[in-house]
Amino acid sequence: MPDIYQIRVQGHLDRHWSAWFDGMTISNQPNGEAVLLGPLIDQAALYGLLIKIRDLGLPLLAVARQRGGVDVPGVAGEDNEPSKRRSVQREEG
Repeated sequence: MPDIYQIRVQGHLDRHWSAWFDGMTISNQPNGEAVLLGPLIDQAALYGLLIKIRDLGLPLLAVARQRGGVDVPGVAGEDNEPSKRRSVQREEG
């Protein structure tokens, strides 16, 4: 099952960009930010979406992954206690 991602960028986007952003829902915020929200199948899909954001010249503000309907720590307003943070370790090979 794909994870749900929330991506914040500076600037507003028209809704017609949703299809270009792999069907992500676009919500323009009063503070001048746009939030893209939706499922991405894997990391490759996430990187592809981030490349599109870069190519448009949109300043990237935040990326958060939601698993099982629970918000990921590190986004304003969420629980960000060190004991609840996920750590990612790379295997060296």
